[in-house]
Amino acid sequence: MSLFDTILLNGICVLFPLLIYIVFLANINNIEKDNKRENVLYELLLVTSIYLIIKLTKDKFNSYSIILLNIPILFSYIKGKRIFGLFLSIIEIVYFSIILDYNVLFLIVEYLSFFLFYMLIKNKNNDVKDKIDFFILIKALYFSFYIYYTNINKSIFIIFNNIIISLVALYICSNAYYWILKKGEEIIDLNNTMKELEKEKTIRNALFKLTHEVKNPISVCKGYLDMIDLKNYDKSIKYIEIIKSEINRTLIIMDDFLDFTKIKVNKSIMDINYLLEDVTKSMNNLFIEKHVKTDFKIEDEEIYIYGDYNRLKQVFINIIKNSIEAKKSNSKLIISIKTKKIKDKFKIIIKDNGKGMCKEELNNIGKIFYTTKNNGTGLGVSLCKEIIEKHDGNIKYYSSIGIGTEVVIILPIEKL
Repeated sequence: MSLFDTILLNGICVLFPLLIYIVFLANINNIEKDNKRENVLYELLLVTSIYLIIKLTKDKFNSYSIILLNIPILFSYIKGKRIFGLFLSIIEIVYFSIILDYNVLFLIVEYLSFFLFYMLIKNKNNDVKDKIDFFILIKALYFSFYIYYTNINKSIFIIFNNIIISLVALYICSNAYYWILKKGEEIIDLNNTMKELEKEKTIRNALFKLTHEVKNPISVCKGYLDMIDLKNYDKSIKYIEIIKSEINRTLIIMDDFLDFTKIKVNKSIMDINYLLEDVTKSMNNLFIEKHVKTDFKIEDEEIYIYGDYNRLKQVFINIIKNSIEAKKSNSKLIISIKTKKIKDKFKIIIKDNGKGMCKEELNNIGKIFYTTKNNGTGLGVSLCKEIIEKHDGNIKYYSSIGIGTEVVIILPIEKL
């Protein structure tokens, strides 16, 4: 194999791991940025480059072709990895002196010069390309002296020609390495910037939708406040209770939006059937107003669970309101609630004959900010799912377009 072919193979060994590193780094940045992981990957990249050159070209080593082995050391120092650069230097010194019978003292002086060079320029504001050029200049001096000293009886023209080819290869490969690394990092930074902009856009859209979500209970409060007649005590008390309930619901929405991934539940022993009765009674006026036919089969038996009464009430109200909003035009809406005790589990089925959902909507339901409503936030179903999970239960949706939706909730029963 010619000198050119050997150097070309070494160049591939140096650059190929870098390309894999850039691709992999782009993918892990899409998941989550982790500087520690990136540092480990970068160090693994440098070691891999050295290993590939040694492994794949071990039968073709000569004083010219191994010049590219210094590139990983160069980019260790450029990245500020001083200790790791020394570690790679020791590996190469040991390998060259033992396996290839190079002069140990000469190698130590050479690699020590690289380290001193790094220490001199580390606090300078030199451009990276200038640092690469300085490094190559130092390498050229040692390399030329060593080649001439070990090949003193050979043709000066051949020696000079091979030195020029090797140094040009080092220059091209080093700058190619820097260019790929720089462009890769620019692409990753651009991708991260785009993700941040998209995230900001999502948050802005969510905030816009949130104003609508909060506006509804506030409008209800205003309507009831306008209707309050202090002369009619009974009605006023009734309206005030509704207003208080709507204000509490607004506060819950705001709290959940601000910290929807850390929903707090205050659990205590409670009767789940009593809660369901409470929910249906509190929504009775809404059923009448919306002309909803109800079919509730809630058992009188006391079923105790360990849960947060208000949070679970929020879940059931949200599900029932979603059913009401799914009413088909020119069609009577029917909402049914059935409960069933299954060993140590309690099953609640809430079903409607509304519009239903297509497969895509069903697959996306529960995702934060995903909504099919014009004025929805997408938080409702997501919060319901998280609240149920915090009660060690599960919630599933079944739906078909034009037929309706069925929500099945299973909660663990507390043994007293």
